Parts: sequence; C-alpha cells; structure tokens
Amino acid sequence: MSKCKLFSMIDKAIFEYKLIEDGDKILVGASGGKDSTALIEYFAYRKKQNRDNFEFKALHIGTEISSPISPDLLKMFETWNVDLEIIDVDVLERLKENKKMNCWWCSTQRRTELNNYAIENGYNKIALGHHLDDILETLLMNALNKGEFSTMIPRLKYEKYPVTIIRPLCFADVDSIIEHARIRNYISQTCTCNYQENSGRKKARSRLEQLTGGNALEKRRLFEALRNIKPEYLP
Repeated sequence: MSKCKLFSMIDKAIFEYKLIEDGDKILVGASGGKDSTALIEYFAYRKKQNRDNFEFKALHIGTEISSPISPDLLKMFETWNVDLEIIDVDVLERLKENKKMNCWWCSTQRRTELNNYAIENGYNKIALGHHLDDILETLLMNALNKGEFSTMIPRLKYEKYPVTIIRPLCFADVDSIIEHARIRNYISQTCTCNYQENSGRKKARSRLEQLTGGNALEKRRLFEALRNIKPEYLP
C-alpha cells in the first residue's frame, strides 16, 4: 500500500488539527462508499507504518433499506488487516408516528449507533468520511437556508459525551477521492433506497460547482477563508 496524493492530504489534516493523538481508540464509520473506504485504507496504511500509538476499528451500520457491504470490499478490508464489525438496525421501526422517512433520519440513527458503540467500547474518537466538498456544500446550505455561517468542522468535541468527531478528509476534494478509488479499484457502493430526498444537498452541490467551476484549488481557498475570518470587515 504505497503513499499517494490523497494520503498526503489526510496527513496534512491530521497534523494541523491533531486528529490522531497518543493512545487514541478510533472508530471509523464504514458505509461501503468510496469516501469511508479511502479513509479506512489510510488508517490501515498509517497503522502499518507504526507512526503513532493508536488503534482503530471499522464499524458498518446496516439497515433494512440499505444494501450490505460488497463481499469484494470485505475481502479488500481483510487484505488491509482491518477489524470490521457489522451491526444491523431497523430505522423504519424507529420512525416516529406521522413522520416521513428521509435521508436525515436514517443518517441520524446510524450516527447514534456509532456514538453509542464508541462510548460502550471505550473509543474516544469517531472518524467520518466527510470530505472538502461535503463541508463547503454544508456551508452554502446553512448560509442560504438558515442565514448562519457554519459548517461541519474537522474536529468536534461533544459536550455531553466523551467522544470527539474527526473528519480527516477535510482537505480532500471529491474528485481526488474518485481518482484514488479508480486507481485502487475500489468496489464502491452508494445508497439506492427509495426514501432519498437530497434535493437540498444536490442544489448546494450544483451551486458549489457554479461558484468554483469544480476547481480544487478554489475549493481549498474557500475552505481557507473559513480559517481566515476578518471580523472587523463583517457586519
């Protein structure tokens, strides 16, 4: 497993935000998609290098409306010596009365299971596969829909729980991940359930494309602008 451009981006994020620290127990969300797969491959690579004193485990939260992880991808995890556990939950049964099933509810339930597992098994960090485009799309959604300047951040310490959320792909644009997955020949899968309502996310993705022309450098500059706020020049 050789070093590559994507892994260098992750290295930068981990260094700047101290995403991996001595003694960490990290739980990695494994959706079966290209983003989480790239993240899991990186953790396996870093662990093999013996660069840090940390341990990690991959956890897949399966549901009755999602496809199982591909057997080929499971074999790939085995070749990387990744410890993977699969837990199934019934998201439809948890839906409150008179509420409509949607992506937000499903993702919330899966995130809750990750959090509960981490707490019950002594993991102090949860690594998620949100990348640069996800972060910028969320920024646009919050600004245009909520009137607030906020987004997902690379490192978030929960106030109520002994768990920190980390996003090591925060510097990686989606095209870099797609290219990495192509080179590594990932068997990637996406959600194909009948309850998808991602119109807000799709609209934000289109707006980000129009704003940056899909240029990775401009996306990174927009991210850097979030770290270079000039409050004296804002209302």
